[in-house]
Amino acid sequence: MGAPRTILYTGKGGVGKTSVAAATARRCAAAGLRTVVLSTDPAHSLSDVLGQSLGAEPTAIGELLWGQEVSAQEEMERNWAGVQDWLGDLLIARGVDRISAEELTVPPGMDELFSLLTIKRHHESGEYDAVIVDCAPTGETLRLLSFPDVARWWLDKVFPQQGRILDAARPFARAVLDVSLPGAEVFDDVQRLVRNLIAMNEILRDNEHVSVRLVMTPDRMVVDEARRTFTYLNLYGYLTDAVVVNRVFGAEVGDYFGAWRERQQEQLVSVRDAFAPVPMLQAPYFDEEVVGEAMLDRLGDALFEDGDEAHALHHRSVSERLELRADGATLRLELPFAEKGDISLKRLGAELIVRVDGHKRTMLLPPALDDLEPTGATLKDGALTISFEPVATAAAADG
Repeated sequence: MGAPRTILYTGKGGVGKTSVAAATARRCAAAGLRTVVLSTDPAHSLSDVLGQSLGAEPTAIGELLWGQEVSAQEEMERNWAGVQDWLGDLLIARGVDRISAEELTVPPGMDELFSLLTIKRHHESGEYDAVIVDCAPTGETLRLLSFPDVARWWLDKVFPQQGRILDAARPFARAVLDVSLPGAEVFDDVQRLVRNLIAMNEILRDNEHVSVRLVMTPDRMVVDEARRTFTYLNLYGYLTDAVVVNRVFGAEVGDYFGAWRERQQEQLVSVRDAFAPVPMLQAPYFDEEVVGEAMLDRLGDALFEDGDEAHALHHRSVSERLELRADGATLRLELPFAEKGDISLKRLGAELIVRVDGHKRTMLLPPALDDLEPTGATLKDGALTISFEPVATAAAADG
């Protein structure tokens, strides 16, 4: 059996992405696909939207349809228990109270990261034809899954040496530092997590079966955040196959909301221009809350034409791809219409200005490149490849 069709919905909080995800799942199930819709948002609202009580495991909520609100705590216990126990005991021994110690053993953002690993289990189970994911209100967590080269470096270089290093360090740590170094179970947890992240990265970058859809309302601040998220998704190799603009006022709203509707129409034009050629889906501002089967089906009918809810709505390859290494990074940009010639790069804060034969492009770089500088670029087969190195290394090369 092939991989299931997987769609991840993300966007700023309050734009209706949970309703859009639930509506998509209902249409997939109605089309005959075994479908699970799951929420990885710590503030779950999927149960409320569906009008069904959901748990940490998939719950049948209709013909060919299951719902799930992933428990971050259960996922952490499955993936991080050894690290939590060791680090918690270490903090308590240093005078930190137990409740605070438990909180400090989980880095920010890790709870949703563990929740996303549920997608991997659904892919491996073969039980579903479609997996619809209501992500937390940000695209940032997806970036945590985007470092396979660094993760592989740790597996190749660090973990094979861990036993000898710890055996040599334990007597010193006990006698001088009065600390307990982690045991094998701690490193087993970390190694398993790293391997899972590598596998998740491979799943999410499978553009034939997996795509991300950005949900927004036609408001300038919301659209601006969606554009930033879109840049990150492209940079890290994820395919965005559609953007969804929700709660659009229709002409029937009258004069009272006329000025607001006019501003929304301006933002719709901005969205089309910013995300083209990625298609834009629209849904109106309904006359009642989108909760329950009937309203979800109205939303689904507004968004999708017959049979296209599960299909990839855009097939163009990802135009940017970022690969991080232990000693730097490589950024690959698709420039299919550029001709070979002089290439110039200029870094201004978080922006990278790329010029090729008079063509200029200004890109907002992700925080992962804050300490790296561009050191070279090549243009080949319609793609520009830019190399980045640590600032000190780049300076030495310039000297």
